[in-house]
Amino acid sequence: MAGVKIGKGSKIGATVDVDHSAPELITIGKNVWVTRGVMLLCHQRDLSEYEVGKPVMDCELKYAPIVIKDGAHVGIGAIIMPGVTIGEGAVIGAGAVVTRDVPDYCVAAGVPARVIKNFVEVKENKNQNDTALQK
Repeated sequence: MAGVKIGKGSKIGATVDVDHSAPELITIGKNVWVTRGVMLLCHQRDLSEYEVGKPVMDCELKYAPIVIKDGAHVGIGAIIMPGVTIGEGAVIGAGAVVTRDVPDYCVAAGVPARVIKNFVEVKENKNQNDTALQK
């Protein structure tokens, strides 16, 4: 965990695997819960010049930061890939592979992870329905 920026009140579960080659690229906000077995990866092979007959290990590594914003929750065994930002209050389902950003107050699950619920939209719809009922 040396080099990882971790906000006040955050909890890191047992066996969380932090990218050892670039932990300084990981930022975890306040009151975040990263549960058991999560992998935070800041590097991956750049396959843009990969071709038949070329050893994949000859491809360069590319690095990108991971940001987990305040109040987010990362479920057991999830994998967070390089360059991903997990929004404020977002929830990542167990075993998800997160390859792109997750907006604030959304639930993302699956392989690859997709947003399956957006609490901002739910709240806006509820407020609209409440307003309509009052008229």
